[in-house]
Amino acid sequence: MTTYILRRLLIMIPTFLGISVILFLVLNLAPGRPGKPQGDTASELKGQTTQESYRIFREQFNLGKPTLLNTYFALSTAEVETRLRIFAQIVSVSVSERIKAQDELEDYGSYAVPHLVEVLQSATTHHDAKLRDVAVYFLSVTAQRPLVDPYNSAPSAELTKRNHAIDSENSKLRLLRYPLDAPESQKIEIVRAWQTWFTHNRDRFSYSFTEKVSIFFTDTRFAKYWANLVRLDFGISLVSKEPVFETLLRKLRYSLGLSVGSLILAYLIAIPLGVFSAVRRDTTADRSLTVGLFMLYSLPSFFVATLLLYFLSQGSPFESLRLFPTGGWQSQNAAQMTWFEQMEDIAWHLVLPMFCMTYGSLAALSRYMRSGLLEVIQSDYIRTARAKGLPEMSVIGKHAMRNGLLPILTLLAGLLPAVLGGSVIIEYIFGIPGMGLWAVDAIYQRDYNVIMAIELLSTVLVLFGILLTDLSYALVDPRIRYS
Repeated sequence: MTTYILRRLLIMIPTFLGISVILFLVLNLAPGRPGKPQGDTASELKGQTTQESYRIFREQFNLGKPTLLNTYFALSTAEVETRLRIFAQIVSVSVSERIKAQDELEDYGSYAVPHLVEVLQSATTHHDAKLRDVAVYFLSVTAQRPLVDPYNSAPSAELTKRNHAIDSENSKLRLLRYPLDAPESQKIEIVRAWQTWFTHNRDRFSYSFTEKVSIFFTDTRFAKYWANLVRLDFGISLVSKEPVFETLLRKLRYSLGLSVGSLILAYLIAIPLGVFSAVRRDTTADRSLTVGLFMLYSLPSFFVATLLLYFLSQGSPFESLRLFPTGGWQSQNAAQMTWFEQMEDIAWHLVLPMFCMTYGSLAALSRYMRSGLLEVIQSDYIRTARAKGLPEMSVIGKHAMRNGLLPILTLLAGLLPAVLGGSVIIEYIFGIPGMGLWAVDAIYQRDYNVIMAIELLSTVLVLFGILLTDLSYALVDPRIRYS
């Protein structure tokens, strides 16, 4: 058994890596760019607005890096100049092509700096003012260096000094731009300033073969994400700017309390109901139970939740039925309660939402249990046990029930991830700040780090759910052995 578990755990590693690559590609290759400011890019070039906040946003979350492999070090000056001409509308292009050219130039980052300087010199020599102006603009954006570990809550003196130097240089580079209607003498002065700056920093933009290999594999979104993930660092939320892992732990306790509780309750109720239906097969009690459970199954959870809140909560028009709170996780005065009183208060708040999450699954689980037990009851060893004169309760409970559990144990692999996702509708109606609402908000706001964290944890739960299911088979069925 130990060998089998270790082998399965080792298989999980490449499986998890493969799934993470697929998830990462699906998220990062989706159309659109999170955090992209709205507005006319030409007005930004004229100095009416700036993209500084967006640039910092992209750098902090590596959104300007290639997804899997980085070949920006192999850029040619012709490629950069072509995109500059498209952006400057020197050639006739559509709006979408112009936006795409701008995004590509911003994504090139520091890799485009030598080529931008070369284009700037050529445009100045050939008096191509329009090309020179956009080259200066993109140099002031791409030449800036990102801060090192900007979210470090306790930076060292050396890190603080280094980031201060970077920020000071970036501030000076941001000033090396001009509005399109600036005097020609001012433009020439800034062009010379860029040429002087690049002469003193040329070595920063030349790469050895070893550095190119390193850039090819490591200077990407996926590599940087996994470098953090190895340290259990899921990054920072692109929306709230809070650590994703800490937020996940806060949200997870709500979904665990609600989903795990409803899952356990559903199994505890469904198993006896399934056994009862199997033992009383085709009787009036069996048919009545089946009809009742499927009637509950047909009722939408949001409809039942609304009715329960209307009739049984503190806002009920019937004073005698005001038994439960209208929503939330705890009472407002929970801080003044003892630990036991807080647990009691949470349980009181969870009665209605847990009921709404439980009743719908009773029909399916009980039917699986009934079908599995009926198949076992017809087996030869059950007839043999009855022929020996064993009591019916012993035959069902000791011999048949364990093997009859196999069908519903199989469902565990699929039910465990639901614990992480929670129930969006139930959480919304009852005002429970769990994982479900958080996940939906992250999808709408394109919060990549949050979505990746939720999906990766779902993957882990699926993999361990399958392992747990296999191990539970061996516990309930003595004929199953793993060697």
